[in-house]
Amino acid sequence: MSAVLLALAAALLIPPTASAAPPEHAAAARNPVIFVHGYNADPGVWGGLRDEFKADGYTDAELFSWGYDSSNSVNEVLAGEFDSYVDEVLAQSGATKVDVVAHSFGSLVTRWYVKFRGGTSTVDDWVSLGGPNHGTYISWACVIWDQACRDMSPGSYVQDELADGDETPGSVDYATWWSNCDEVINPDSSVLLSGATNNAAGCLDHNELLGDDGVSQGVRAFLAS
Repeated sequence: MSAVLLALAAALLIPPTASAAPPEHAAAARNPVIFVHGYNADPGVWGGLRDEFKADGYTDAELFSWGYDSSNSVNEVLAGEFDSYVDEVLAQSGATKVDVVAHSFGSLVTRWYVKFRGGTSTVDDWVSLGGPNHGTYISWACVIWDQACRDMSPGSYVQDELADGDETPGSVDYATWWSNCDEVINPDSSVLLSGATNNAAGCLDHNELLGDDGVSQGVRAFLAS
């Protein structure tokens, strides 16, 4: 056999190299996480929690913080803007679903998206930290000039629509964290949702829910489960 044929035969016997393996990201089952701030806040409130997610192995490419003008209406403006943002995250990440972690007023925006704008097919896990999920009476202080405050008021159109029928629709996994010392959510029980995993965070101020170690551990465990 010629030297050329011998070389060819040897090459055919060499097993495939590691480069033929599927890309590393193909094995990852983790969803990108979208953090949604509350009323009159900004994405900067998530700095500490984002760092703790990164300590768990998340990368910046898997963590997104949505910023928006919280003076706008939940149903008429903000849920649609969030809808577009979710589409951007899915396109950028290549994922098919996202996890959502919302604080306060952000809970209403994201719930409306899930319930009325097709979010049951794009959201895997949904978390509310101190959300006025059944309204908060403190919002009456600003209802005269602010639409978001009207949306947060008990008995508003947004509250009634979100409470009508199934509060936790679809196959989404829902969880809430609430505090019995929350000075913004009145009553405290407004946070809890039927069909969700409702977690008592202890005596924390409204914004302390964003940085409490126990809440952080619970949220990260919930998304990982």
